[in-house]
Amino acid sequence: MFRDQKVVVVMPAYNAAKTLEQTYREIPFDIVDSVVLVDDASQDNTLEVARKLGLSNIIRHPVNRGYGGNQKTCYTTALSLGADIVIMLHPDYQYTPKLIHAMASLIGVGQYDLILASRILGDGALEGGMPLYKYIGNRFLTCFENYLLGKKLSEYHTGYRAFSRKVLETLPLEENSDDFIFDNEILAQAIFFGFRIGEISCPTRYIAGESSSISLRRSITYGLGVLKTSIKFRMQKMGLKHYPIFSSRGRRLNLSSGSGRGQASE
Repeated sequence: MFRDQKVVVVMPAYNAAKTLEQTYREIPFDIVDSVVLVDDASQDNTLEVARKLGLSNIIRHPVNRGYGGNQKTCYTTALSLGADIVIMLHPDYQYTPKLIHAMASLIGVGQYDLILASRILGDGALEGGMPLYKYIGNRFLTCFENYLLGKKLSEYHTGYRAFSRKVLETLPLEENSDDFIFDNEILAQAIFFGFRIGEISCPTRYIAGESSSISLRRSITYGLGVLKTSIKFRMQKMGLKHYPIFSSRGRRLNLSSGSGRGQASE
């Protein structure tokens, strides 16, 4: 709990057996009330590791739904557990759980509605192992997005985020992709609907064979999706087009069905 607000950490998992325990052990349970792990039909023993750790909220997708589909299950489950603050932490140990206190507090005191743990703030992105092509792509896409979305964020592509309950209940997240571009769409939506976004510096940690990373081809597809999302945002702001992902009538997460997306393992 933070100031009587329930803090839930969600972990979208895919083939995370090697790093799940290390990540989980560093979660600060003096502030975190519950942990939700959603296994997206992993091919390794992620599920078995989660059970051995004693996680009480495990969901397994019988078929792979994609990174965005995984997050939808994560957030639906967290909200159904009564979360006031939801923090997405990747179980591949790419992001340190030690920032959870800071991220939760910035939401909990009402300073921001959404917090991003930025790998670009500071000087350690490349030193921490971020591939050069990803760094260059990150900087280019961020500049493009800041221009079209009217913000000044250091990056839009970190997977380490904290949300207030209101953000996740308000945004039409069911209109978003089930693929990687979900990460970018949710930020564009948050900006469109006027939520306050803050950033904190996060050390970069890429470990070969452990840290999740999409291929160059998938990175290009993601980059094109980012450009498309930004253009949609600007066109709707200008009144030239209407898109469901930026509509107040768009489909929101269905909390009445619980997780509703997979099979509970425990």
